[in-house]
Amino acid sequence: MDIGEIRIIDAHIHQWDPFGNPREFSRTAKLLRTVPLPLGLAVRLAPRRDREFIGEPSAYLGPYLPADYRTDAGAVPVESVVHIEVEWAGPKAEETRWVTALPFGVDTPALAAVSGGGSPADPGFAELLEAHLSASPLVRGIRSRVAHHPDTGIRSFADGPNMLRSRAFLDGFAALAERDLAFEAWVYSHQIPEVTALAQRYPEATIILNHLGTPAGLFGPIGKHTGRDTAARAGILERWRTDIADLAESPNVVAKVSGLMMPILGHPVRRAGTPTPVPELTDRIGPLLRHAADTFGADRLLWGSNFPVDRPITSVTNSAEAVATVLAEHLGDSAPLEKVFRTNAQRVYRLD
Repeated sequence: MDIGEIRIIDAHIHQWDPFGNPREFSRTAKLLRTVPLPLGLAVRLAPRRDREFIGEPSAYLGPYLPADYRTDAGAVPVESVVHIEVEWAGPKAEETRWVTALPFGVDTPALAAVSGGGSPADPGFAELLEAHLSASPLVRGIRSRVAHHPDTGIRSFADGPNMLRSRAFLDGFAALAERDLAFEAWVYSHQIPEVTALAQRYPEATIILNHLGTPAGLFGPIGKHTGRDTAARAGILERWRTDIADLAESPNVVAKVSGLMMPILGHPVRRAGTPTPVPELTDRIGPLLRHAADTFGADRLLWGSNFPVDRPITSVTNSAEAVATVLAEHLGDSAPLEKVFRTNAQRVYRLD
């Protein structure tokens, strides 16, 4: 089966308008619109950890809306998408309300599901979940800001380490499980054991590992010392392999083959508009995909483009083709691609 025959569900995209709604990067976008600087100069003025995470900032400096995603998807037959929260700086349920009102399905893929923002550690988390559910009938999950890296040169999104192990987070997580909402776990790879412990404590909850655990520095040096040489990168891969295998033993966990082309993994950032060729991508991400297939199996993997975050490295077309090529070759059959690119998302996000 060729992916061109699949009515694809892209299980991980983002939408934003930094001028019209409150994003953490809205101030920068508005400033550069008011006082335009050459993009290269603006990039050099940004903190290094932000430059390395973003790679190329143009997508963050203006709106990214359904028509923009449709353009990026090109000939990839995406039928619908799952929207994942991203750096909303106001009341979290307002992002859910905003994205649900966007013109999806109007000469664009439909909006199939939404995972909103919020932390189980925060007081009033149960009330926030109700606000999300009231804001949209498409809410199926929550993503929290828990990614934290010990290398201070790498951008962290949590206030500190070990958030998934905190008493407040673990106690608050019950409200999520009680409502049959999935937890989108975006962590750096050294945090995967925390996700495993969470899955074991709440075996009734669906946990979705975002971006195969984001092994920062796996493909090249990042931050102050991460992935600085071949030996360091081999160590990142070996620890990731062990931790992924342990996590996959929890049957309530599924994994997204998404975000593998984020700049923070250490990919060389190419000139804008020149995505990394598919053969280079398959060589680089192939070991991750093969191990994910061996541990989780085709029934527990979901493809997501992570657009526009991955755009400095790849195109939606090259992302989908690289993942499909590696998995079809490794599994010895293209039939499982229907699961990875469609039916697993239908099951996990309870799409009717």
